[in-house]
Amino acid sequence: MAKTSSNSEYTEAVGRRKTSTARARLFSSDTISIEVNGKPLADYFTTPSQQATVQGPLVHEDVSRTFNITVKVNGGGLMSQAEAVRHAISRALVTLDDNLRSPLKKSGYLKRDPRSKERKKFGLKKARKSSQWSKR
Repeated sequence: MAKTSSNSEYTEAVGRRKTSTARARLFSSDTISIEVNGKPLADYFTTPSQQATVQGPLVHEDVSRTFNITVKVNGGGLMSQAEAVRHAISRALVTLDDNLRSPLKKSGYLKRDPRSKERKKFGLKKARKSSQWSKR
C-alpha cells in the first residue's frame, strides 16, 4: 500500500488492453464511486456496455466492501480503455483481499488479453491482404 499526501491509504494497480493503460487507485469509503480521468464514470464511458464492463469486478457477489476509485487511463479506444480499467480494478481488489482471486479469475478479469492489431507488412495492402492476383 502507498500513502498520499492527505495520509489516506490506497491500493494501486495497473491494467492493460491493446494499447490502453489504466492505473487504478482504490480508497476505502462508505459508498462506491468511480472517477476516470477526473470525470465521473457515466460522463467518461457513456454507453451502458462500457459502464458494465468497468463495474464488472465490483458487481461480483463476493465483493462486500465499498471503495472510492480513481483511474487514470490513456491510449487506445473507449472499449479498450474500459477493459483496461476493469483489469486494473480487478488486480487492485486481489491485492486487498486474496480470497477474491479465485472468483475474479474464473470470470476472466485477471487475464491480460494479449490480442492487439497486427502490423502492416511491406508489399501488402494491410497486415495480410495482398493485391489481387491475375493470371493474364
